[in-house]
Amino acid sequence: MSIQNLNTFDPFEDEGADVIDQDVGSQQNYIHIRIQQRNGRKTLTTLQGVPKEYDLKKLLKAFKKEFACNGTLVEDEELGQVIQLQGDQRLKISNFLVEENIPKSTIKVHGF
Repeated sequence: MSIQNLNTFDPFEDEGADVIDQDVGSQQNYIHIRIQQRNGRKTLTTLQGVPKEYDLKKLLKAFKKEFACNGTLVEDEELGQVIQLQGDQRLKISNFLVEENIPKSTIKVHGF
């Protein structure tokens, strides 16, 4: 007499390799512009996912000069280098990047 319930059976055993290769829900190809609330009316705009061919320090310097705001370059473990700017600069950053020949379809603007 054998007991069938104690057998180990993995129904997804053969399909596991295909799912890993597809990278479902990946956000690797997009430039994300987000806004974060600080204290009171103060906000912080973050920019991440900029392609490697752009120098982030020069881009930050251009943003600060163009938008008359302060900013910094922050190193994050998961996201890599992130540009932070003071104030709500989402539309200005988006328009600036489109003028620099970055396709508008690769730019995602998040926030309120």
